[in-house]
Amino acid sequence: MLVSNFCATSLTLQSLCLLCMLFHATASPPVYSAHFCSDQNSDQNSYASDTKFMSNLNTLLSSLVSNSSLPSNNGFLRTSVAKGTPDDIDGRFLCRGDVNETVCHSCIAAAAANITRLCPNNTESYIWYDECTLIYSNSTFQYDNMVPKFTLNDEGSIVNSNHDQFNQLLLSLLKGLEEKASASSMGEKKFAAGTVSVTSAQTLYGMAQCEPDATSGSCAACFENAISSIPSCCNGSGGARLLLPICSIRYQLYPFLYNSTAMILIPSSGSKSILMVVAIVIPIAILAALLFIGCCWWRRRQRKNREDVQEVNDSIRRYLASEEESLRFDLATIEAATNSFSNEMKIGEGGFGAVYKGTFPNGEEIAVKRLSRTSLQGDREFKNEVLLVAQLQHRNLVRLLGFCMEGTEKILIYEFIQNSSLDRFLFGHEDQGGLDWARRYKIIVGIASGIQYLHEDSRLKVIHRDLKASNVLLDSDMNPKISDFGMAKIFHGDQSRENTRTGRVVGTFGYMSPEYAMHGKFSVKSDVFSFGVLVLEIISGKKNSSYYRSHDDNELLSFAWKNWIDQTPFQILDPKLRGSYSRNEVQRCIHIALLCVEENPVERPSMATIMLALNAYSVTLGLPRKPAFFVRGRATTDRLRQQLDSDHSNTSSVPFSAGDSLITEVYPR
Repeated sequence: MLVSNFCATSLTLQSLCLLCMLFHATASPPVYSAHFCSDQNSDQNSYASDTKFMSNLNTLLSSLVSNSSLPSNNGFLRTSVAKGTPDDIDGRFLCRGDVNETVCHSCIAAAAANITRLCPNNTESYIWYDECTLIYSNSTFQYDNMVPKFTLNDEGSIVNSNHDQFNQLLLSLLKGLEEKASASSMGEKKFAAGTVSVTSAQTLYGMAQCEPDATSGSCAACFENAISSIPSCCNGSGGARLLLPICSIRYQLYPFLYNSTAMILIPSSGSKSILMVVAIVIPIAILAALLFIGCCWWRRRQRKNREDVQEVNDSIRRYLASEEESLRFDLATIEAATNSFSNEMKIGEGGFGAVYKGTFPNGEEIAVKRLSRTSLQGDREFKNEVLLVAQLQHRNLVRLLGFCMEGTEKILIYEFIQNSSLDRFLFGHEDQGGLDWARRYKIIVGIASGIQYLHEDSRLKVIHRDLKASNVLLDSDMNPKISDFGMAKIFHGDQSRENTRTGRVVGTFGYMSPEYAMHGKFSVKSDVFSFGVLVLEIISGKKNSSYYRSHDDNELLSFAWKNWIDQTPFQILDPKLRGSYSRNEVQRCIHIALLCVEENPVERPSMATIMLALNAYSVTLGLPRKPAFFVRGRATTDRLRQQLDSDHSNTSSVPFSAGDSLITEVYPR
């Protein structure tokens, strides 16, 4: 009887405790943390009362509040009103991962009521509570946006123990929570909470949360941004909150969650030995199995590739035999078209020879490239390469019409492009008024499309190796046409990188990737690097090589990077474009360009990714790192400048150790 009464009393006490927790979770008002309003002094970021935008905003906030109590939303909702109209508005809310629908609804209702009071007449506003976040804006949300960012330091809980030990435990806790939250699949609740023991009597509690529809990469970048701020803001503090648009991090020396069932325990050093054994043995066993499977797969693929390449080579040989005569021009025809290569018909000259304008008897205008007689390329190699390049057909590539090979003459015949090259519009004396931002963006997209075709979409995999402003021609509608394939290499599809055998690196200083300039290694990512430099030149109207010839540290890449980290990217913009450009497009192009010029080729995006990013803002871009050469410093650029000089020729070269190989093959697509 006594035991029965005791059990009943115990159950009653447990029930009362549960009721108290529920009452606290439902009755406690939400705790305000911070808010951010767009610049009220800007007409672009404000709206007048009694306007359509205000009506749409009220509709949006009402929708967010009503949906915050629905279990199906799982504490998160992104929605919009009047999408595609001038008064469209996007909004979203995110409730902390441990709160129930009642607490979530109460917090969002308070946030909706206060955000218009704290940010009156603003078209973009943010508000954070302990339990939720609410944001609205009339512009498209960017997952790589790290602004605004707030750091709330708990000044009342300074840790009296060893600071280094505490910081190490804190970093271990937050890294564990970051990995767990970021690893969640798209659409799942990206929330993690956990604890770590500081002393026998003291526990550190932590939480990390990111928006469910953000990618793992975006969440990881946001968390890293938050964690990196802790040493400068909160060193020695026992509690802090880092609030960003798509993620938040919090740690305290006391429990602050309603529901602790999601807590994970970050192990201390005492339990690390067992985990270390497991972490070593299991991956080794898996790796051994994968290596065995991989070897079997590789051998089969190599055999299949050899068969495919042989089949394509046979097909191309048959094609070349049939197409050679249709692409061959006799020297007399070319001399008649160019008035015997008179100086009056010369329109340019580069490291590989002079270029002349010509006209056929039927009135068709052509561009004739007369290669230098010192060219080391043999007749057979020249003819075969020309016949292969003639197969490249794309709206952003200059079309090769044919060739002439008689005696010592090696001549290429191209379609004639009416306007000058891009460098004359950017840096020369052509009418620069014709290059407004809309045309520059069109040129950037067109160049990217042409390079993507060469790398991925053509029958042949081609690396241009000399992408620069002077090799981009503009037609009568200012459409870009990539030209000059004199240094292009046809690549085997299974190879991502090769070395040059010639002992000379050919290219143009200022556009060459560091791995090519210094080690002779080239790949599709070499073209990506050159594309990044070219994009920065188009945006700034400044030539990169002119920076390298200066005696200060203001290289174009360095200048762009410094303004990027200072959050003043528009400082690099060509002054002729001030007041007439798309901020989103300019900023995204700078972002893409900085990713393209990263030191490590593996980290540079592919041209397919670049095209997606240029055409769809929904594509998430990673955070750029310091550009190449800027990392290496002035000593390296001085040494390279002594080896290369682009003033005397369109192309330059630098010697390096020979003995590497070049493979020029055709790969089936």
